[in-house]
Amino acid sequence: MIKDVKDVIARSHSSLLADALGAVSLMAMLVVALHLPNLM
Repeated sequence: MIKDVKDVIARSHSSLLADALGAVSLMAMLVVALHLPNLM
């Protein structure tokens, strides 16, 4: 199973990077949206 996971990561390295970047941006937007009421 670990070998399969490593193979998937090796094959889809570029899309994995894009997915990670998307997840980070979604988390940043969530944090900003949760702090907006305190700013107003």
